[in-house]
Order: sequence, then C-alpha cells, then structure tokens
Amino acid sequence: MAEANLPIKPDEIIEIIIRRRWYIIIPLCLAMIAGIYLAITLPKVYSAKTMILVEPQRVPQSYVQSLITTDTSARINTLSQQIQSRTNLEKIIKDFNLFKEPQYNNVFMEDKVANLRNRITIEVTRARRRGADSFSITFKGKDPKKVVQVANGLASYFIDENLKVRESQAIGTSDFLDDELSNMRVRLEEVEEYLKIYRKKFMGELPEQLETNLRILDRLQEQLGQRQESLRDAKNRLEQIKGQNTRLQQLVSGGESGVLSGEAEGAGLERLKSQLEELQNRYTERHPDVIRLKKLIKENEIKLKQQTKLKSQDLMPGPESNNFRLTAENKRRLIETTLEINNLIAEITDLQKQINIYQKRVENTPKREQELLSLRRDYQNIQASYSSLLNRKLEAEIAVNMERKQKGEQFRIIDTARMPQKPIKPDMQKLFILTIGTGFGTGFGIIFLLEYFINSFKKPEEIESAFEIPVIGTIPRIYHPIDRFWQKVNLTGTVFSLIISFMLFSGFALLTFKGVDKTLEFARKIINI
Repeated sequence: MAEANLPIKPDEIIEIIIRRRWYIIIPLCLAMIAGIYLAITLPKVYSAKTMILVEPQRVPQSYVQSLITTDTSARINTLSQQIQSRTNLEKIIKDFNLFKEPQYNNVFMEDKVANLRNRITIEVTRARRRGADSFSITFKGKDPKKVVQVANGLASYFIDENLKVRESQAIGTSDFLDDELSNMRVRLEEVEEYLKIYRKKFMGELPEQLETNLRILDRLQEQLGQRQESLRDAKNRLEQIKGQNTRLQQLVSGGESGVLSGEAEGAGLERLKSQLEELQNRYTERHPDVIRLKKLIKENEIKLKQQTKLKSQDLMPGPESNNFRLTAENKRRLIETTLEINNLIAEITDLQKQINIYQKRVENTPKREQELLSLRRDYQNIQASYSSLLNRKLEAEIAVNMERKQKGEQFRIIDTARMPQKPIKPDMQKLFILTIGTGFGTGFGIIFLLEYFINSFKKPEEIESAFEIPVIGTIPRIYHPIDRFWQKVNLTGTVFSLIISFMLFSGFALLTFKGVDKTLEFARKIINI
C-alpha cells in the first residue's frame, strides 16, 4: 500500500479522469435523464402579475380635504382581507370555473378556498418619501389562461372595492356629522330657550339694565326728596291755617277780648314774612307757596289795619264783616292742604316702594351677571361646536361628491396580467444546475473513493517512497490484439456516450431556458419533418 502522500499533478488528474471516464459519463447521463423526466412530468405552476398604481387625489388638498385618512398600506391590507374572504373567493371560483378538474370533485369548498387563498400574493411597493405608490397582485395556477383571467379579475375587484369603500366611508362620515349636527342643534335650541326664559324671568335685573336702573333710582330718590320737602311745607301751611282759624274764632266769639290785639297780629305777620323769606330763598316768585304766603301776608296786613281802625272806633265786627269771609276761606284752604298732604304721603309711599324695587334689582345685578356669564359660556361653547360641525358637514358633503365623481385617490392598472410563457414551478434553472451538479458530483465522488481506497502503486516514485528501494526500470504494458479491440470498442463507446451526453445536455438546456412547451413543440415539428 502506498503510504506516502505525493503531490498530484494536473496531468495526473486528467489521466485519472480519462481512465475512469465512465464513472462520470454514466452518472451524468442518468442525472440528465432524470432531470428531463422531472422537467416534463412535474406539474407546471404559472404565475400572472398585475401592477396597480395608487393615483393621488386629483383635486388639491387645499381646496377639498379627503375624508379617508387611513394609510394606503393599511387600506390595501384591509381590501386584501375583504378580497380574500371566503364569500368573495367562492364567488371567484364560480365566476372563473376553478377547480373543475376531476381530482377536485371530492374536495370540500373550505379546502378549495384555502388553496385559492394561498395562491394569491399581494405586495406593496413603498416610496421613500411618500406612502404606497403601487402594489401588485400575483396569482398562481396550472392553467395559464385562467391564471391571467383571475389576476385581472382580482385587480378589477380591488379597484371596485376601493371605490365602494371610499364612498361608503365618506357617506358614513357625512351621516355621522349630520346626526351630531342635529343633536348639537337641539342642544343649542334648548340653551337658547333657557336663556330666553331666564332673561324674561329676571327682566330688570340684567347687567345691561344696571345703568338704566341706577338713573331711574337717582330720579326716584330726587322725586322722593322733593315730595318730602313739599310734605313739610304743606304741613307748615296746615299749621298756619289752623292757627288763623283759631284766632278768627276767638275774634268773632270773644267780644272785646275777641278783638285781635295788634301785638298778636303783628307777631303772626312777622312769622309769615319769615316763612316767605325762607321760601324765596329756595323757590322762585312763581312758586305756589310763595304766591300764597304773599297773599296771606297782604290779607293779614289789611286785617291788621281794619282791626286797628275798629279798635280806635270801639266797634265789634258783625256777621257780615270780612272776618267771617276769612274764616270760610281758611276752611277751604284747610281742606285743600289736607288733601295735598294725603296725596304727598301716598306719592312718597309709592316712591319708596319703587326705590326698594330698583334697589333690589341693582343688588341682584351681580348675581344675574354671574349666572348669565355661565349661561353665555355654555351657549358660546355649544354654538362654536355647532359652527365647527356645520363647516365639517359642508366639507364632508363636498368630499362625498368628490368620491362619487371619482376625483379622489384611485387605483389604476398600469400593467395588466399577460399570458405566462414559462412556469415558475418547477424552477428549471435550479433543476438544471442541481441535475448537472448531481451528475458530476456523483462521478467525481466515485472516482475519488476508488482512488483513495484501492491499494496499488501507480507510479515508480510511490514504490521508492514506500520501500526506500530505488527503481532501476519499468516494463511497459504489452497489449494483446484482443486488448486493442476492446480499446477501440471502449473508445467508440466513449464517443457515442459523449454524443448522447451532449444531446441530453442540449435538450435539458432547451427545456430549461426555452420552456417545456416550446421545446416539445419544436421537437414535434422536427419529428414531423
């Protein structure tokens, strides 16, 4: 056994490959035959892809604000769930006559729906600065025509469903705002009615009436002061009239003692003049009290002169005299003054009541102001909410019209699904590489094992290295004619096997890169020729 590990030269490797070429050719041919068989017999799965562009809103956002605020990716995900629901998938199965093959006769509908759902793939393409710009719908199946039909049908479902969802969301938002606006309108009317009732109930105590109440209160107090002053004057006049009546009665019934003494009349006249002077300081000459006192003073002066004359003549006044007339006049004045005093007292009482009312109104004004402030604050808040809802309702109606006219964000097909030329399963390129690799790997593995485990010397250097004996010479192999015959047979078989291998390789390559259907069709044409 060769124990020394001598380096292997490239020409030696080539010599080993040539010598053991059948260990490479046979596994490679078998592997390619198996690969061709798998490529032809394995079920073909085709794929059709539809690209859909997400077009932004056509009307500028500054003019019309869209009611759909969800992210495009989230909306596409929601639409995907709706499209892939069992109800919709069953509709797709019926519309496109899927699963009509005999092997699906005993398959339950749940399994068909699950199979169809697994064959649908939705991929979203996101831009760097914006949201989702586009997304693709891929459908896989064994029949290329149905695959294309289903892919385009799913795209149409997506577009129609997106329009329905957007319009439904817009209408739902508009209806919600309409309901909220109605509720807010009812609340606003209730607050307005309560505010109206409150103002009507506390009319006169409202803050805006405070200035008027104060002016009225000042005027009433001024009138009260005037009436009280007039009442004092009337009472003084009443006392004067009563005093005059007393003196006149004494004058009529008292004889000599009834004659008014000049001193008493003089004292009464002086008192009247003093009162006149006091009234003139406060009132004008046209004031009734001033005129009355002047008249009374004049009459008293006349009476004083008459009494002085009677006294000098020692005569008594008779029933026809002026004193009797003065007594009747004083009674009339007494009644008038009494009535005036009663009227003044009634007016003073009424003025005091009115003053109390207006004082209470002025005192209650701060309380009403605080209550009105609270009511107005609630009213303003509700009115602001109502105005905001009204504006949003109008904007929602415009947005609904925009969605109905399809001026909002839309899905547009930019690349419809086309008839697939090559199946995606099995992957022919991977199968080709795996088959060729398996063939070469198996052959080289067998060669390596044979060279590694066979105990024989292949070169003179191995003998010298193993036994440390120099090799003097080598005897070349002598071939018998039979050996040469078999050498020719072996060479012919090698050439033939290489041709077969090349043909298998070429056919396998055509199946891989041109497709099974085209290759088989090309082969049929050659055979028919």
